[in-house]
Order: sequence, then structure tokens, then C-alpha cells
Amino acid sequence: MEAMRKAILVGVRIDDEVESFEHSMEELANLAAACDIKGVGQVTQTLERVNPSHYIGKGKAMEVKELAAAEEAEIVLFNDELSPSQIRNLEADLDCMVIDRTMLILDIFAERAKTREAQLQVEIAELQYQLPRLVGLRESLGRQGGGAGLKNRGAGETKLELDRRRIEEKITVLSKQLEELVAQRQVQRKQRHKQALPSAALVGYTNAGKSTLMNAMMEVFEPAKIKQVFEKDMLFATLETSVRSITLPDNKSLLLTDTVGFVSKLPHHLVKAFRSTLEEVAEADLLIHVVDCSNPHYKEMMEITERTLAEIGVKDIPILYAYNKADRLEMSIPKVVEEGVYLSARQRIGIKELTASIRERLYRDYVSCELIIPYQHGEIVSYFNERANVLETVYEEEGTRLVLECRASDRDKYKEYLVN
Repeated sequence: MEAMRKAILVGVRIDDEVESFEHSMEELANLAAACDIKGVGQVTQTLERVNPSHYIGKGKAMEVKELAAAEEAEIVLFNDELSPSQIRNLEADLDCMVIDRTMLILDIFAERAKTREAQLQVEIAELQYQLPRLVGLRESLGRQGGGAGLKNRGAGETKLELDRRRIEEKITVLSKQLEELVAQRQVQRKQRHKQALPSAALVGYTNAGKSTLMNAMMEVFEPAKIKQVFEKDMLFATLETSVRSITLPDNKSLLLTDTVGFVSKLPHHLVKAFRSTLEEVAEADLLIHVVDCSNPHYKEMMEITERTLAEIGVKDIPILYAYNKADRLEMSIPKVVEEGVYLSARQRIGIKELTASIRERLYRDYVSCELIIPYQHGEIVSYFNERANVLETVYEEEGTRLVLECRASDRDKYKEYLVN
């Protein structure tokens, strides 16, 4: 196994952001660990605004250089996205490899991307990030033997050697390929909409347990077709959007979508690149905001998730909170509260309670009714069999009698056949 490389972590605290800053620095260490980099020292500075030339003050830069030498660290990690000039100046002064938070996240995404769509999205984001930084990155590459990002991946080597014009051309080509895949996804989404199934999307911070929760729900309600989604206790385990159909005990069905997790300071290039994937969220009838309530910073994580959702244009969709990992707290679970459910997806505790809350919200506009459909309108019977919860079907002289639960809008559409 490869030895972890050592790094000094550097961050600037802007005035009063004490708690969020500490969490952000902890998260930087976790992001580094996900790239096999170990933080061996930390330097922070409180400023009114970041230094435009070096991000930190020049005195602090010397402190970082001395600490890196003392700890034999070959990398200096910065907690924000650096400008091209900041990268150049820091590389020159620190004589170390300089990596910012955005580069770290992009590298994790590049390693985790499995589907062609996710790979294209990440590659476009990487190229857009590299475009204005070619000079600084090239110097950084000299020290790491010509690799791109953090690892010496072959595809990356050629990428960073491209000049600006060729990178722009490559972005155009990849964007066209991505558009084709997005068009296919939209066709699939339209087909799902035809089924008129209500949909719920799992959203939340990275590693909150969204995929574990999805697998738990599939296990409880769809054991026969258990095609599990990938789950692992690590940052950004899921980059692909997975959609599963779940049939509840009363024959009502819903579509459940698992999505990419969020993180503080998620690079805007990535948000832009993953916008098409996140369109699934924008079209959901209900958002299930999965929260790791055992994390001391969970409220802040909730705020970041909600801010990111607003940034991608997701608004006015009802939210149900799934307070996951509640088995780590001193409380008895499951516990149902007005806005959500305290549960443990891994322990499979609270899954039925959460599903009941989902059902209650998704089927709020459903009504019970009875209709007699004339035999010459068999297509209406088929319509209700597909889109409603048919409790009883009786064939009578004047037509098919249906006792069912359906959307109020469907009842009104066929009110002429209602039995009073």
C-alpha cells in the first residue's frame, strides 16, 4: 500500500465565522484523507478578507514554509479556491506543491465517477477549473512528475499539456457528448412521468447515509428486486443518480431517487456540471433531507444543503427530514416528529415510520371514491389500474365498478362516472 503523503493545512477565517471555520478545516482534513493525504500541521489566520496576492499574509506564508520543512510535508492544502496568481505566488514562495480545496474535491469526484455521464461531468469541471490556471498548474506538475490533479493518471497528463485553445475545444466536444446523455435521461424521465407515479428524492450532505437509507427501503418493500445502490462510509460515495420504484403494502407506488451529496464550498464548476443530474431533484414531489444528526455540525450541514439546493433552482418542494444515525445519540428510536423521523438506516430502525410519513405527504391529495365505467370505455379502467390504488373491481350490468383511492384531479376528470 502506498504511503500517505504529508500536507500542511492552511485556512483563512473571515472575522466571526468561528464554528463554521473549524468545521470547514476538519472537512478539509477529511477531503485530504480521501485522496491519501495526511494533514501533519495546520496554519490559520484571521483576516477581514483573503490576501489577493497570497491568500494569507506574507509572514504567515513564511510560517507555512518553515512548518512544511520541519514536518517534511511535500504538499500545502488551502481551504478555499485559489486564483491563478495566488497559486503562482504561493508555489514560488513555499517551494511546495500547492493544492486548493476545489482541486481536492475535483480529484475525489474524478476517482469516484463510474458512469459515462458522471465522468463527462467531472472532466468538464476539471478542464474549466484548469483553463485559467495553466501556468501555475504546470509548475506544480513539474514537482509531481507530470500528473494531473493529485494522482499521476495518464488521461490527466495529456489534459494538462494541452494549450488553452485545445482545452476549450475539448470542453465543447465533451459538452456535446454530455448533452446527448442528458437528452436520454430526459426521455427516461418523461416515460416515468407518464406512469404518473409520485416521486421523492433523497438529498443531503455527503456521507449522511442517503444510499444506505435507499437500500434499507428497497430491502423492506422490494426484497425480490433488490438492486442495491453503492454505499460506503466515505465522502462522495454516490455521484450517479439512481432511481428505484417502490410499491407500498397498500399497492401505492412511488419513485425514489438517490443523488450526489453536498459539501461546503462545493466548486461552482461541479454544481454547474452536475446540474443535469440534479434536475431529478427539481422535479420531485417531495425532498427527503437526510441528516447525520450524530454530527455536531449537523445544523450547519443542513444549511449548506439548503443553500446548494437553492443555487441549482430547487425551491417550493415540500421537505421531510430523515434524522439518520440517531442510534448514536442517547434517545430511543424510531421517533416521529412533525417535520420528520429520527432513525438508523444502517440498523434498519425507523424505515417503516419514515415510509408512512412519505406516503402521508405524497398521497395527501388522494381521495376515496367509487365509479361505474361503461364497458365501451375500457381505457378509463386501464388508466385507473395504472395510476390509482384500486381496492375492488366488480363487473356489473352497466359497466365496471371500481372502488379506489386516486388523485382528486383524476376523480374530478371522470366525475360523470361517480357513484353518489
